[in-house]
Amino acid sequence: MKNKFLQFLGLTKQAGNLKEGYNKCEEALKFGQAKLIIMSMDASTNTKDKFNTYCDRYNTTIINSFSKEELGSALGRLEINVVCVTEARMSKRLLELWNEEKINRG
Repeated sequence: MKNKFLQFLGLTKQAGNLKEGYNKCEEALKFGQAKLIIMSMDASTNTKDKFNTYCDRYNTTIINSFSKEELGSALGRLEINVVCVTEARMSKRLLELWNEEKINRG
């Protein structure tokens, strides 16, 4: 199921509904544009703390189940630590795919 999630993440980027990188995602959260944050498990403690705080403050869901290489590969890069989805329907579908994968893992 991770493959379906990562494939849809790539489609989200192609549709122009994804922001990549720390600064762009931080800005999107502050302006209420971020519907979903996806952060790598490899992100620094400081980055994780900051985005967890932002997501709590702005009531935004955060997923951190992938390595920076997995995220990067899905987006045509070597690695990436944080991305945000800016479109509600696409973020909803990504959450559905992520929850399906969690259920299937047990």
